[in-house]
Amino acid sequence: MAAAALIRLSSKPSLSSAASRVARCFASAPTSQAAPSSSSPSSSSPPLFAFSANPSPARREDPEARNVQWVFLGCPGVGKGTYASRLSVLLGVPHIATGDLVREELSSSGPLSLQLKEIVNQGQLVSDEIIIRLLSKRLEAGEAKGESGFILDGFPRTTKQAEILEGVTEIDLVVNLKLREDVLMEKCLGRRICSQCGKNFNVASINVKGENGNPGISMDPLLPPPHCMTKLITRSDDTEEVVKERLKIYYEKSQPVEDFYRRQGKLLEFDLPGGIPESWPKLLEALNLDDYEEKQSAAA
Repeated sequence: MAAAALIRLSSKPSLSSAASRVARCFASAPTSQAAPSSSSPSSSSPPLFAFSANPSPARREDPEARNVQWVFLGCPGVGKGTYASRLSVLLGVPHIATGDLVREELSSSGPLSLQLKEIVNQGQLVSDEIIIRLLSKRLEAGEAKGESGFILDGFPRTTKQAEILEGVTEIDLVVNLKLREDVLMEKCLGRRICSQCGKNFNVASINVKGENGNPGISMDPLLPPPHCMTKLITRSDDTEEVVKERLKIYYEKSQPVEDFYRRQGKLLEFDLPGGIPESWPKLLEALNLDDYEEKQSAAA
């Protein structure tokens, strides 16, 4: 399937102007009219990847020398950060994870950190107001450093946030990563963070047999280097109870975001076939970036 990355040549507002307008857009964001979605994942087995609408020929452009403005969607633990960060390096644009922004604020001594701790430990979604404030701060800092373009991870999570973002800047492509819920649970419970360097790892070794028409999935653990092994910690929100609550909230409140971008023809749905070795090349193929990676490697 020749699915092209939706990258536009049209002029885009600078990140600083976007950040300065975001608060005003938040106050005037319209009420979402997204169609309700099921509170549980579909039992059908969709294609590995598919655009929800055919992109126009004007959008089928070479990603080289383009600044992308992409969004990664997906359930907690699906791998948004892993694949968004890899694409960030490949394309030379910043990877902005709102989850990281929240954790950075949590580690600070500011008054907002206490409020965030209670929300995160209960597995609840952080309010639009707080996320917008943190994202605006990050965009302004990036503009000051000369950043251009971005890959957003973890935002928007609601249709209201998507409407706010649409009023601030133009999103080219929305990648929706999908994975079976039983595999998601194992991945979330296996996540670890190095308390020294802050990098993320996963100790889960997943080997789920195929059943009811669903293919089997195998994922090797993403283990840390020896110097990090003794410093691994578990995130406070990576307990079975909290993960189940987070998935429930996602299905109830966040899936309508898919419908929002599906109607615009910007949604690329991608079912992860396995771990990074199996999924990464297929994701690049879906984004029409497989040749681009080869060119980058040859030029290095």
